[in-house]
Amino acid sequence: MENIREYLKNNVLLFDGAMGTYYDELTDDGIGCELANIKNSELIRGIHKEYIEAGAKAILTNTFATGIDAFLGDRDLQKKVINAGIDIAIEAAKEEAYVFADMGSLSADSNNAAFEEYKIIADIFLEKGIKNFFFETRNSTIGLKSIGEYIKEKSPDSFIIVSFAVMPDGYSSEGYYYKTMFKEICESGFFDAVGLNCMTGANHMAKLLKDVNTEGLYLVAMPNAGYPIVRDNRIYYGSLANYFATQIEDILDMGVNIVGGCCGTTPKHIELLKKSMSGKLIKPRRAIKQEKGITQNIRLNRFKNKLELGQKAIAVELDSPIDTNVAKFMENTKKLKLAGADIVTIADNPIARARMDSCLLACKVRNELDFDVLPHMTCRDRNVNAAKGLLLGASAFGVDNVLVITGDPIPNAQRDEIRSVFEFNSVKFANFIKSLNDEVFESPMNICAALNVNSRNFSAELKKAKRKQENGVEVLFTQPVLTKRAVENLKTARENLDIKIMGGIIPIVSERNARYMQSEVNGIYITDDIVEKYIGKEREEAEEIALSMSKEIANEIYDLVDGYYLITVLNRVSLMEKLIKTVKEVCENR
Repeated sequence: MENIREYLKNNVLLFDGAMGTYYDELTDDGIGCELANIKNSELIRGIHKEYIEAGAKAILTNTFATGIDAFLGDRDLQKKVINAGIDIAIEAAKEEAYVFADMGSLSADSNNAAFEEYKIIADIFLEKGIKNFFFETRNSTIGLKSIGEYIKEKSPDSFIIVSFAVMPDGYSSEGYYYKTMFKEICESGFFDAVGLNCMTGANHMAKLLKDVNTEGLYLVAMPNAGYPIVRDNRIYYGSLANYFATQIEDILDMGVNIVGGCCGTTPKHIELLKKSMSGKLIKPRRAIKQEKGITQNIRLNRFKNKLELGQKAIAVELDSPIDTNVAKFMENTKKLKLAGADIVTIADNPIARARMDSCLLACKVRNELDFDVLPHMTCRDRNVNAAKGLLLGASAFGVDNVLVITGDPIPNAQRDEIRSVFEFNSVKFANFIKSLNDEVFESPMNICAALNVNSRNFSAELKKAKRKQENGVEVLFTQPVLTKRAVENLKTARENLDIKIMGGIIPIVSERNARYMQSEVNGIYITDDIVEKYIGKEREEAEEIALSMSKEIANEIYDLVDGYYLITVLNRVSLMEKLIKTVKEVCENR
């Protein structure tokens, strides 16, 4: 066949539709689409031929889900299925269509792990003479640059496409913005085309692609047939094929070079798309309009500003109510403000116990008390859409600080009824908010995160902290400092991190309180000698011990922190008022 690059000089390259959803539409044999390469090869071959007869000039091998996880570690079966998929596609295509290696997303969460798995799969294709690769439905760039470089080294004339799956707002399920991912791919120098597939219909995809700059790479668009509906526990795509073809015309008018279909698109969709393309000249890419400079109305972030001025800030954590009675919380927050706290932090369902939403409460505090507030947000209870929606609302109501944490897991006994989400961890969450700062928020969100100075393996904690900083975190809040080990780890953090650090201080109020935290609260380390100080002590005497210990800690870590993070215990706000005064005295006397 004609060299694919020569073909693209004069033609739009039309791909096939969705093998997986069309396979499910034709049979419910329970085999699974990829395994059908060896167990029902005639059906797979027939589907390829249907798409080619409908007008597809390029087809994807039936190898979307062929990472090792899909085969439970069986490398022999993996290779057998991929080889069969290659042979079937080549036989069906003959000299009528280009064959592309379909490289779907992997479950690997590190660049090295993704590269190593992609390398194994890519070598199978390269050994069979396949030179065209399609990395599709990606939600991040993890592993892509490494495997792109590897393929180009092994086969310099390979044609490599990368396509991302994003929601209508342009964000992937991992929280990455499509333009940022496009930029990485374009700048790498290892790819020939970049674009979008899956998760959106043609209308939304057209809006996303209309103003992108792919810097010399071909632009790809492969939308779904429409949006899915669920009937009898099965997914269907109700959009009519002629509507799909009509919508794709708008994409072609923008100068998109490579088109096709994703979920729900059948040979009929491709046939009508082919007809709508016939006789049309290739449109040049539209010039990217330069956005006019927009003057942002950025609010003063008093907490962040104080840290940047080198002044010791004081943050106080206060648990939100477990019911709808918010009056006491607001009264206590006002007391903390009057006592001299700079910001109040609100935990997000600590120990996986439901409380009033931290972000909604933060909005109330910010607007009724004119007090800076730092809601914690976990990755446990929200997917990307829910997190973004809540952050947009918080920003609109003046909340400009957020602390991202992965979150405590749901207790075992509840897991059958209450599911954790964990679509991303705190590092990915921070990167997501950083992207919102770049693309959406008028006033940027000050991104904070946790630092466990009580970790036994602090080198690993330090690496994680560096990753958080690289992904947009500007302030780290430490777990309570109560031991020499915690102080030493804090010193190490200060020496190795160029980031603001809020040192955690928790006033232990009784022997019972100490034993509870020692045994049941993750991240807090209390030694037996601390517990012994409280044995037999009444409330007033125990609080005096707590204030004395906290003052000693505040003095010891003064040069290691940019501020203090005071954690309220058992809602004892009167004790926190005294602690704020104590910490202020420490700062004034240094």
